[in-house]
Amino acid sequence: MTNTASRIYLDNAATTPMDPEVVDVMIPMMREHFGNPSSTHANGRKVKNVIEESRGKIASLLKCAPGEIFFTSGGTEADNLALRGSVANLGVKTLITSPIEHHAVLHTAEDLHKVSGINLELVNILPNGHVNTDHLYELVSKNPNSLVSLMHANNEIGNMIQIEEIGKNIHDAGALFHCDTVQTMGHYNFDLSQGYVDFLCGAGHKFNGPKGIGFLYMNKKNRVSPEITGGAQEREIRGGTENVYGIVGLTKALEISYRDLEKKKAHISMLKAEMIKALRENINEIQFNGDPEGNSLYTVLSVSFPKSDAGNMLLFNLDINGISASGGSACSSGATAGSHVLNCICPGTERTTVRFSFGKYNTLEDIQTTIEKLKTWY
Repeated sequence: MTNTASRIYLDNAATTPMDPEVVDVMIPMMREHFGNPSSTHANGRKVKNVIEESRGKIASLLKCAPGEIFFTSGGTEADNLALRGSVANLGVKTLITSPIEHHAVLHTAEDLHKVSGINLELVNILPNGHVNTDHLYELVSKNPNSLVSLMHANNEIGNMIQIEEIGKNIHDAGALFHCDTVQTMGHYNFDLSQGYVDFLCGAGHKFNGPKGIGFLYMNKKNRVSPEITGGAQEREIRGGTENVYGIVGLTKALEISYRDLEKKKAHISMLKAEMIKALRENINEIQFNGDPEGNSLYTVLSVSFPKSDAGNMLLFNLDINGISASGGSACSSGATAGSHVLNCICPGTERTTVRFSFGKYNTLEDIQTTIEKLKTWY
């Protein structure tokens, strides 16, 4: 599979193209298995079995119990269910998060603070975009009955946290830990049997699966009430008829991701390294946001271009030249306020930032062509 037509797609952190193997398992479900999984007749039982088989496969990959996986409409819903449910049902009095979280977490935390009066604390961010763990542990120690919510890898700059170490330290201090793993699911080998996290999530379209489907892992020690009511689906945690076709596609996509994990990581890491090298060699005063050659997700590269007349039109020029990239987070690409992540780590900058994010279908030629285009403007 190659990029669509002649375009080069470098916005895989926003969404990924579906793997043909995923499409192949979804189509028969659409054509033949239309039963409602809540129905007790044979049509319904068949579909219900497919859902539970999928749940078991995901649990096996993540090394957790099938009963700890709950299907949702995506990562945003999963984050909301974890945060709002923890406040409502688990005695959480303080939410501790960071100012560079995805808005699915940050806006939810702010809403809970405003509406429910929950205490909200923001951990400091270091100049390189990493979480200040000393400040994090200080906040946890000062705030009993707290839930810490930190993303595994930042969707704009790629910085990663040490999820196992941070999770252990948070638990040792008596707090709960929610980790938004939307960007790393399918790119990281999770072992949830180690107990370092209470909640984490995935969204199918981030690892070459379908849109509109995700899941929440919820440790069996924690149970929350549903945010969407109206039915007993998902063991009364998430009402509404299940997105069976999405569940099947998501499961297959995750299976493929784990099957090809090391090969995919090696290929995409090579592309990112080549992009960094070529940018340094060809564009004066190029900079990178975050910690791209340190503890960083291999799929994401945030590039800070020097101020120039070309900068204001850079994304537009890339687009009309057949290259898809992002100015930050695609979830707010139409906003005028700019990136809250970049405003946090480099406030007041007049440089232009482009997020290039790579996937398994990208090629070295994609990188080389993109560099040649960029050279014409700098």
